[in-house]
Amino acid sequence: MEQSNYSVGLDIGTTKIVAIIGKENEYGKIEVLGIGRSKSLGVHRGVVNNITQTIKSIQQAVEQAEADSGLKIGSVVVGIAGQHIRSLQHSDYITRANSEEVINEDDLDKLCNQVYKLVMLPGEEIIHVLPQEYKVDGQAEIKQPIGMYGGRLEANFHVVVGQVSSIKNIGRCIKSAGLDLGNITLEPLASSDAVLSQEEKEAGVALIDIGGGTTDLAIFKDGIIRHTAVIPFGGNVITEDIKEGCSIIEKQAELLKMKFGSAWPGENKDNEIVSIPG
Repeated sequence: MEQSNYSVGLDIGTTKIVAIIGKENEYGKIEVLGIGRSKSLGVHRGVVNNITQTIKSIQQAVEQAEADSGLKIGSVVVGIAGQHIRSLQHSDYITRANSEEVINEDDLDKLCNQVYKLVMLPGEEIIHVLPQEYKVDGQAEIKQPIGMYGGRLEANFHVVVGQVSSIKNIGRCIKSAGLDLGNITLEPLASSDAVLSQEEKEAGVALIDIGGGTTDLAIFKDGIIRHTAVIPFGGNVITEDIKEGCSIIEKQAELLKMKFGSAWPGENKDNEIVSIPG
């Protein structure tokens, strides 16, 4: 099967790296063809800090997914998170040469591309420019301006920004693992595409994805993305605190957390005795 018929997603996480192969079926849903996972050893708080280890883990996950599906992986779409991600709001406009012609896809692209030219802080680059809502000749709250007449096209944008070096390091790991980097996408956005319905996005919803090293957040209201963030706090951080606080080894701290830990204080019994190997 040609790779154009299927897509590959790669999630470089703090605790594990997962490769997943899928293709769109006749109902417009993604059918999973193969999955591979490996222990992630070179990532800390969502950021690659050991290139060699990460390349190894990527290759392991990819080989497993290939074996599982019987397909060859050439290019991958990679999720990006990490504590260096930030988001900002920005509004911009273009003046159209001919207001007698209807607004088309090219006008929207021109407006989006203008936002990509925004000057960022040193060492930062724009990952996503997401239009929230449009204005045509001052008429506000337009979700889809294509097909309308107007001279001035304006939009509010949600702009996602990341560190150039972190993005380059991911690119380098992918390349060294013998793969092509098809695209980079912000993980909370990918997660929200996968699990949120349009109704939830309309009503207002916060998607929270708690990982090993980071927690991803995406907030929607009225069908519009309002906020995205990556918080440098996850399951591993809690394990680390238990390890330090109780002076025990990591494996025992993880067991303690899994077996006796509770996120809800009301569930803890004051007189419960927990024993762990010292």
